[in-house]
Amino acid sequence: MKINIITSALIIGSTAAAFAQKTGEIDSQTFEVEKKKRIELPTANRLYTKQQPFTSPDDEGKMTFEFKSPKLNLGSPKTTPTVLPVQKEKAEREEKSNLDNYLKIGGGNYGKIYGEAFVGGQATEDLYGDIHFKHLSNQTGPVDAKNSATSQNTIGLNGKYQSSSFKIYGALDFDRQGYYFYGNRTTQSREVQTDSIRQTLNQYGAKIGFENIDNSTFIDYSVKTNINRLTDKFSAVETDWASTLDISIPILPNFYALVSAEAYVSQLADAQNTNRNLFRVKPSFKYVNTKFSISAAIKAVNETDTRLNINRTVGFPMVEVDVTPFAGVHIFAGYDGDINRNTLRSFLSENRWLGPNVVVANTEKNKDIYGGFKGEIGSGFQFEGKVSYATYKNLYVFNNSLTDTTKFSVLYDADYINTLTVSGQLGYVFSENARTSLRADFYDYNVKKLEAAWGRPKAVITWNNSIVFKKKLFATLDLYYLNGIKAKNFQTNKTVIMKDIIDLNLKIDYLLTRNFSAYVSINNILGRQYERFAYYPQQGLNFLGGLSFSF
Repeated sequence: MKINIITSALIIGSTAAAFAQKTGEIDSQTFEVEKKKRIELPTANRLYTKQQPFTSPDDEGKMTFEFKSPKLNLGSPKTTPTVLPVQKEKAEREEKSNLDNYLKIGGGNYGKIYGEAFVGGQATEDLYGDIHFKHLSNQTGPVDAKNSATSQNTIGLNGKYQSSSFKIYGALDFDRQGYYFYGNRTTQSREVQTDSIRQTLNQYGAKIGFENIDNSTFIDYSVKTNINRLTDKFSAVETDWASTLDISIPILPNFYALVSAEAYVSQLADAQNTNRNLFRVKPSFKYVNTKFSISAAIKAVNETDTRLNINRTVGFPMVEVDVTPFAGVHIFAGYDGDINRNTLRSFLSENRWLGPNVVVANTEKNKDIYGGFKGEIGSGFQFEGKVSYATYKNLYVFNNSLTDTTKFSVLYDADYINTLTVSGQLGYVFSENARTSLRADFYDYNVKKLEAAWGRPKAVITWNNSIVFKKKLFATLDLYYLNGIKAKNFQTNKTVIMKDIIDLNLKIDYLLTRNFSAYVSINNILGRQYERFAYYPQQGLNFLGGLSFSF
């Protein structure tokens, strides 16, 4: 049987940003390219892994565009070092479809050391498991040698049991990151005690899920729960437990009743212990036919916070209409609202240089009026555009702390502010071996309590390209541009206007033999000396190269 294996992520609670934060390792990494892979499996094998290192040239050629809330958009795309996929002939792919396991090693300037391994397999035709490990370290950084070094170690275990009617899966993971607060330091800086500027983040996670996969059943359902624990060198400890339930019931032909329930129980211990809980229920109805679809829902959200003395329940209506005036084109519009959940872990994923005792509060999206269009022309050209006018309360920003500019505080606009977001994306697939996509997002934050939306870009533009040469060499060229970022130095009372960020990256992977490939990535090719956050310069031109072995 033929199946598509797709690397995916589950996003619970609120929608995430169109782009995630570039952390201190931005220039030492390559941009992760997620693609589909079509393989042939024996008829008896019902299980498959969603984590595959290779792609094939006969994937469907579609580029899926997705617009998301600007709430978390503080930076450019999150980067991870990965060996780029190598395209293969169909006969080769069928012969080597069992080469799902891999080992990667590499190194580069700034003392980079990179290693990654993935091993998976089926114990029986119904039971699957895998283990994944990754290490990336930079022995030196952009300033002050080892005092701006970084390291990351990740290990994950996954298991899945799948019968003809249901699927059970679970996972355990651990992530350890080490880095330094090197802001405002140069190679001529006075001597500093290394331990005094070091930060270490440890994250532990476990999840389990149960899903119905039998299309013949009347009710479709999915139950998932996961728990995460975060610790840092400031003695902060955050424990976060999330559970979701999704149910779909057909009422009439083309008419469905949907129920979504979410429960988040969180405890943060730093200067004081804080219990933060959020419960959300969203019953909805949806009608779909060939010309249009309409969905309507009511979200009931209860949030509690012992530190901020919050205990309230709020209702948000939601409606969306999607019309197809002619084949290949959709016009959509909607109204939405929600409480977007924030945690210390989500903040650190955007800005790792947070100081101790951060005040964590949720962001209320009071209303969001949006509309747009999407579609495709011919077999290779896709397009999408969207305009959103939303009202937020407790919109957060990151800015250098008053007492220590090497660390960041989280600031909130406690008033209801209006935010305009204009987004657009174009994509073209020239052939099965070449594609390009261009995306632009523009933001206007009408802040009230804050002087400016510190740390948030006004424009984010990305241009991604990939091409395959003779089924042996796979290359990508990516350009990222951020504009309009400001910060405030509260010690000097001066506004810091950040230089525009222009980051050009090239990645090449060449298939040497049936099992071996060589790769190289060159990042920040233009050698731009830019800062994503004030006083934290990023690495200049840097590279990573190595070998990959599949088995």
